[in-house]
Amino acid sequence: MSTGELLSVEPQELEFTFELKKQINCSMQLTNKTNHHVAFKVKTTNPKKYCVRPNTGVILPHSFCDVIVTMQAQKEAPPDMICKDKFLLQSAVASPGIAPKDITPEMFSKDSGNLVEECKLKVNYVAPQPPSPVREGSDEGSSPRASISDTDFNAVPRGYAESHDKSSETRALISRLTEEKNSAIKQKNKLHQELEVLRRQGNKTSGGMSLMTVLFIGLMGILLGYYLK
Repeated sequence: MSTGELLSVEPQELEFTFELKKQINCSMQLTNKTNHHVAFKVKTTNPKKYCVRPNTGVILPHSFCDVIVTMQAQKEAPPDMICKDKFLLQSAVASPGIAPKDITPEMFSKDSGNLVEECKLKVNYVAPQPPSPVREGSDEGSSPRASISDTDFNAVPRGYAESHDKSSETRALISRLTEEKNSAIKQKNKLHQELEVLRRQGNKTSGGMSLMTVLFIGLMGILLGYYLK
């Protein structure tokens, strides 16, 4: 932290996580340590490269102001990631009730007799941190996750085709057994009807059943036993 009589600045060096073709922000906080209104102005050695919001302002007594510095997207990185850009923060005691639009360059001139402070800020570039590698089997009880590039979403998972074939065979067997059961029930009902007709015919003729009728009924019983197994 840079500490003067008027403002304290945090941080003293502007640090940007450098990425090509991407705007990058960095913030700093200005704190007024006095009982006076303090005007400030931010300058840079490379004004086309940076945007500062706000670049001028007035901070009330014992208050603070956040300043956002935006670096425009860069097409190439500097050699060895060393940046020679610098910022200059100027501050001066201002009259109570002054508005930011009323700030003039003369307010920050030491020849004016005002109490003026200057703080120089360096710029550092930091390479982005690579993503942390996930070790295989790091999650207890779970298998390693495949990346999207290694996953074929049209592929059939291992073991699926085999279980699918077994399920098809099971469904076919159940369907066949159901058809046989329904056929046996129909045949049973038909034999019951034929037996009933034979009983009625026997009662009408001789009051009893002939040997042929008895044999036929026995045959029907054998057939019924076969179909109902």
